[in-house]
Amino acid sequence: MCGRYVVAYDPATLVQAFSLTRVQPFPQRWNVAPTSAVPVVRNTPKGERVADLMHWGLIPHWAKDPSIGAKLNNARLEGMAGKPSFRQAVRRRRCLIPVSGFYEWQPMTGADGKAYKQPWYFSAADGPLLAFAGLFEAWRPEGSTSDEDWRLSCCIITRDANETMAPVHDRMPVIVTPEHQGAWLDRQLQDPDALAALLPLTPPQALQAWPVGRAVGRAGNDGASLIEPVVL
Repeated sequence: MCGRYVVAYDPATLVQAFSLTRVQPFPQRWNVAPTSAVPVVRNTPKGERVADLMHWGLIPHWAKDPSIGAKLNNARLEGMAGKPSFRQAVRRRRCLIPVSGFYEWQPMTGADGKAYKQPWYFSAADGPLLAFAGLFEAWRPEGSTSDEDWRLSCCIITRDANETMAPVHDRMPVIVTPEHQGAWLDRQLQDPDALAALLPLTPPQALQAWPVGRAVGRAGNDGASLIEPVVL
């Protein structure tokens, strides 16, 4: 799964990295948690590449209540195309979620014999950004006809862990490499086999990782100090 990540970049960096025509302003954050408004790269129906702020937690278009989004932060790559919550988004509403890095927690046993979870920080080994594969939806309350009521929401696609990630957690975000990003965002591409080919397991050497302090476990904590390495 993926439950926390870092946005230590600015809008100008996104414009350059993804050739955007428009980007909504957003702050830098080192402890982004579900239900936050997060920058998401997508193609519009007219073919523009833009970055919008979206609610992290997918709200399917058919949902009666937006609270369902709290349960849909992630989508498992395996079988997502057949699940009612995701299948339309897989075909038509795919996106990229840019991150500077992300956190995962490793089960550990302390010197006192008590179990605890040690956070680790993962980032790209050779660049400032990773692009998570994501899905997005547009939802508004039943009966509403106002464009102001539309709410954009997203989720992160996850899969089995690679060799760098596996010692910490058995799942990891799906990372889309630059050469596959255009095809992943292409609304006209809907063939399941072609889409699957865009999402291979990330090579272990593409990621670097180190342990960080447990302060990141509180969603209210923020700041660059959260990604500083600690000695175990």
